[in-house]
Amino acid sequence: MIEIINASFVTSAPNVESAPENEYLNEVVFMARSNVGKSSLLNALSNRKSLAKVSATPGKTRLINFFDATILDRESDERVLAMLVDLPGFGYAKVSKSIKSDWEKNLTNFVAERKQIKLFLHLVDCRHPHLEIDRSVDEFLGQICREDQKIVRVFTKIDKLNQKEQSKLLREFPGAIMVSSSKKRGIAKLVSIIYHTLKEGEDATDVS
Repeated sequence: MIEIINASFVTSAPNVESAPENEYLNEVVFMARSNVGKSSLLNALSNRKSLAKVSATPGKTRLINFFDATILDRESDERVLAMLVDLPGFGYAKVSKSIKSDWEKNLTNFVAERKQIKLFLHLVDCRHPHLEIDRSVDEFLGQICREDQKIVRVFTKIDKLNQKEQSKLLREFPGAIMVSSSKKRGIAKLVSIIYHTLKEGEDATDVS
């Protein structure tokens, strides 16, 4: 069994220049449009109810939040250290144009310039898989993703779909992960993907 055994808040930053120093390629970025369930997923993954604050007002959070996490493989007793990075939700219509412009510029710069990022998790509401904003994010990630980075699409709230609808979605998006934070479905699989992605990165840079 692979699980996150420890997670804690580190700091918040408005942009890449203010992000905390980190010498490891171990950052896992959670990105999603507002109200997709990003904070709930972070809490489910870490097994903590309030690691990430779930806002009642979509688009309220404008800072990049950083969390330290230890992921343990109980079979091998090996562990990896991860930095979970919670980006503000993008594309919320009620945010003023000037704030939205600055906000999205900071997010774009962070994603493109932050060298420590190893894994991008693009969260998408399973009931709305074809929104233009998510297509734009996919294209952007495809353009800036380095060879040593990985992108995984994660469909949230799958408890809202029946089995037939889920199967159709997976046929259309092979390789995507389907999760339900409330039902704890897909959580263990996503933790395992995070662990193995970071472990591969550690092994690749270990020259000892």
